[in-house]
Amino acid sequence: MAAVTPDAPVRVLIVDDDPLVRSALAMMLAGAPELRVVGEAADGAEVPAALDAHRPDVVLMDIRMPRVDGLEATRAVRERAARDGGRPQVIVLTTFDADDHVLGALRAGAAGFLLKDTPPAEIVRAIRLVAAGEAMLSPGVTRRLIDHVADAGAQDRRARAAGALAELTERELEVAVALGRGAANAEIAAELHMSVATVKAHVSRLLQKLGLTNRVQVALLVHDAGLDAASSAPGR
Repeated sequence: MAAVTPDAPVRVLIVDDDPLVRSALAMMLAGAPELRVVGEAADGAEVPAALDAHRPDVVLMDIRMPRVDGLEATRAVRERAARDGGRPQVIVLTTFDADDHVLGALRAGAAGFLLKDTPPAEIVRAIRLVAAGEAMLSPGVTRRLIDHVADAGAQDRRARAAGALAELTERELEVAVALGRGAANAEIAAELHMSVATVKAHVSRLLQKLGLTNRVQVALLVHDAGLDAASSAPGR
């Protein structure tokens, strides 16, 4: 898929089993000239055909759907995107009580998530950010989601994450930790005294090294390893 250009609207596909939600989102997004709702789907099972028909840049994905849920659909979209130039990206739309599913969707490759009561301007901003290759990841809400999930495999996951991050260079790790805080490319560039282009190059290299598809998965890996802004590389 071709990259989004500044003069082209971001193409959006809405996936939700509630027709009222789909209608409300479509009406709200219609007021943003930089966005264009190109299609809708009522279930994850309809997503592959919708991608073929509409070729969106961003998919707004519900989690709870009757046949194919948003977690499975997100994984399928991202597997397809890996073969098609990285698009479309996925933003999960959910209610807070679905936090365990949201975490699963982020691990499956969603570029971010929004609660369904998010103000319209923030939804538009999130779509623009994700289409531009950034992420919409609220550190505060993400921390609540992750802390809420009981996971008996946390220790094993921490060891695996620490081992993976140990393969990064010191500079790549600094970028990874910044991604873990939800920082945008421009913020990372200012903090680490490098150009935005250099930040993008580091992000691309560390994604390749770690075998991940987007920066949100990097953020989750940093969390799994127990790193924060003051941490250094595991074992260093």
